[in-house]
Amino acid sequence: MSYLFTSESVSEGHPDKVADQISDTLLDEFLARDPQSHVAIETLCTTGQVVVAGEVSSGAYVDLHSTVRELIREIGYDRGAYRFDGDSLGILSAIHEQSCDINRGVSRGEQLQQGAGDQGMMFGYAVDETDNYMPLSLDLSHLLLRELAEIRREGQEMSYYRKGKLKTYLRPDAKSQVTVEYADDRTPLRVHTIVISTQHDDFIPALDDTEQAQTRADQEMLERIRKDVEEVLLPRVISKLPEKVRALFDDKLVLHVNPTGKFVLGGPHADTGLTGRKIIVDTYGGRGAHGGGAFSGKDPSKVDRSAAYACRHIAKNMVAAGVAREMLVQVSYAIGKAEPINIFVDTYGTAREGIDDALIAEKIKELFDLRPGAIESALKLRKPIYRETASYGHMGREPRTVVKEFASRYDKAPLSMEVELFTWEKLDMTERIKEAFGIA
Repeated sequence: MSYLFTSESVSEGHPDKVADQISDTLLDEFLARDPQSHVAIETLCTTGQVVVAGEVSSGAYVDLHSTVRELIREIGYDRGAYRFDGDSLGILSAIHEQSCDINRGVSRGEQLQQGAGDQGMMFGYAVDETDNYMPLSLDLSHLLLRELAEIRREGQEMSYYRKGKLKTYLRPDAKSQVTVEYADDRTPLRVHTIVISTQHDDFIPALDDTEQAQTRADQEMLERIRKDVEEVLLPRVISKLPEKVRALFDDKLVLHVNPTGKFVLGGPHADTGLTGRKIIVDTYGGRGAHGGGAFSGKDPSKVDRSAAYACRHIAKNMVAAGVAREMLVQVSYAIGKAEPINIFVDTYGTAREGIDDALIAEKIKELFDLRPGAIESALKLRKPIYRETASYGHMGREPRTVVKEFASRYDKAPLSMEVELFTWEKLDMTERIKEAFGIA
């Protein structure tokens, strides 16, 4: 019997994602100037205000105020009408030095003996139902919002005329949700339901001050937005999908657009944002498991982040090598200790014949060094690579090399460096895994 599974995503303009991006952008600023920085930054965003708090030990000095304002403008909050914009908001910094009691267990002379920055368990997951080994429901949720943001920045479609000029009505805040119907064998059958909620301008004015006139204007706006989602957004998204996924869309698709009827007030003005409140969006959309630790704002000595990336790297390479169709990997640590406490594997009964989950866990110990220092080195995590992770998911992204620029009034000269993004998504261990398991 078939069943339904749902995942959601949120846009870069969602309040929680604004907070995540601030935390990770500041982390990058520290790492660009001092790769050995220890950083744990939390951010709160609300009407006209940003509060940044946390612990930092670094030889670098970061222009926090200018960095935050520039980021918020780039996200799209650049108008006073949003009640939260990069030019006029107030910024409060409450950053202090990292606890020496934590630092003594983490910072050691030999990098590979570096202890874990905290206790806890971390998970990685992969499944073969998409080309990037991510759950289809989450992959589509992310893609819908990335495309919506692209349309907003282009400013040509999903737009209206004001004072003779074409202007997009889209605002930065948005959410998506995708429900996929699965067969008994856990393979996708069809895309069942899509929900899109997008913030927008009040672009159709009421003809007068009556409630009836406002209701009529709101209904016209909703109909226009729904039409544009159906005729602009969905076709653009579907055209970018592989054929096997395009075939999952049919005329029975249920579509909900701005179900409340109106979404003008949004962003941090309407809903306070906090770092680390979208950890399921950041990972696997509710599939697999999550240890509970947030990622954004944390340097890689915090295994909440680095070990979760390592587990994703393991699970993805294992599934790509044909060890199993689906895999969950768990690792756990004690604060200050380098070696993990355990490695656990669950393949949900999809492992290749003759291979069981306990064997896979043993092979992981042989193939992968899961000490925090080794993870940092193997995945090149002491680089300023984190802002890009803070919206549209940390997993399932395309690994690539880019040049990043860092400049502030406190630097003698701008910094330019080449970095590798999303290294944990590389399929660079599949041949070694096949050899270890005897897979031809």
